[in-house]
Amino acid sequence: MLKKFFLTCSGVDKNIIENCSSGEQIKFIGIGATVFFTAVMATIAGSYALFTVFDNLYAAISFGFIWGLLIFNLDRFIVSTIKKTDSKLKEFLQATPRIILAVIIAIVISKPLELKLFEKEINQVLLIEKIQMTLDTKNQIALQFTPEIEKIESEIKGLKQEVIDKETATNTLYESYIAEAEGRKGTKKLGKGPVYQEKRQKHDASLLALNQLKIDTSEKIKEKEAALITLFDTQKLAETKSQPIISNFDGLMARVTALGKLPWIPSFFIFLLFLAIETSPIIAKLLAPKGEYDFKLENAESAIKNWVKQQVQQREQMLKADISIDNKVYKDIAEEDELYNYKQKIARDLMKLQADSFYKKQQKML
Repeated sequence: MLKKFFLTCSGVDKNIIENCSSGEQIKFIGIGATVFFTAVMATIAGSYALFTVFDNLYAAISFGFIWGLLIFNLDRFIVSTIKKTDSKLKEFLQATPRIILAVIIAIVISKPLELKLFEKEINQVLLIEKIQMTLDTKNQIALQFTPEIEKIESEIKGLKQEVIDKETATNTLYESYIAEAEGRKGTKKLGKGPVYQEKRQKHDASLLALNQLKIDTSEKIKEKEAALITLFDTQKLAETKSQPIISNFDGLMARVTALGKLPWIPSFFIFLLFLAIETSPIIAKLLAPKGEYDFKLENAESAIKNWVKQQVQQREQMLKADISIDNKVYKDIAEEDELYNYKQKIARDLMKLQADSFYKKQQKML
């Protein structure tokens, strides 16, 4: 049962291979087994690749199975279409497109399995990239809000500085009228004279203005601080919305890119392994000498080819003979007086009928 299955996988003609020796059958059983297990590996690789993209187990298994069947069919076609000839160069030229296709298939099969084998290392690379992306995103979002934040902070600072300047001016006026009362400055007369009263009034007016300025400034600062809080909340919300996108940055393309940042030698040897598996049936057929199966297959194909050629030639000769006979028959008939007289009589009757018909039509018109 298993023997017949692997022979089917190798793409051989069962009617021919059953009449070959055991050694010849074993050779093609090995080729068929290689084709089958390559398809199995393709199924696993395809399932994992789709699971990485869509995170759906049933869809991944279904796709992997279909992908495995596709690879199986391609490999079976490649192996079955390589014919053994007496020229190695001709065989190699015949197999070159199939080898190129085998390389492409090996790349497609090996890449998802590399992603699984180096999953931990890839996760580490992705984690570093996510952290960097988070920092870059925060910087980009901050660039949007920083000018407005700095503007509001500068306005708050200006309002506070205005209060400080007014306090300084008021304190200066206070020191001035106190010094006038004590006789240390100004008129240098001790007591509360007219100059003292004038300076006191200036101080009181400045103090009143300062108190009002503090009230107005406090309200303005509260409004601007509320605007700052709103800006900070909006900035934080933008950072929060971007985080799930960054967290989901682990799709197939991201993992393939991360794999490319790892040392290339392990991945290269895994690719070589799958390339060897994928091309082994082709290489085996190229390196193997022309065997019993190949001779019998060539004999069967040549027999059919000669039979078809013979049938075509026979039909051509029959056609030529028929044409020659027909030409001779019609030539002989053309020379007979009886046929001539008969056709002459028919033509005469036909012309009479036409003349009668024309006469009747003219008579009706008159």
